[in-house]
Amino acid sequence: MSGGRFDYSQRQIENIANDIEELLERQGKEKDKEELFCDREYYLDYPEERYYYTYPKEVQDKMREAIKHLRIAYVYAQRVDWLLSDDDGEETFLERLEQDLQELKDRNYKNDY
Repeated sequence: MSGGRFDYSQRQIENIANDIEELLERQGKEKDKEELFCDREYYLDYPEERYYYTYPKEVQDKMREAIKHLRIAYVYAQRVDWLLSDDDGEETFLERLEQDLQELKDRNYKNDY
């Protein structure tokens, strides 16, 4: 297995980005029955509680910005991990870093990196 210098902690960065992204995707959607903990009467009085909270647009924009930066941080941490673990040499590190950042940019994130 490659890497390991940081005990694979960079995966936590990726997980945080994924969690925020998931939260944004489910905004305004109805919760599953398993997620509803109150009785039927409560949801009749508070029907909005049956749905995931929707954040204001400005907050959503900042959360998307956070996802972008977290994904960039993950790429850097991963590449440095491989460099310090001697899985990549210096030239390969630079090439793969640039390639990974470009793939990230091409995939979803059109903002400047």
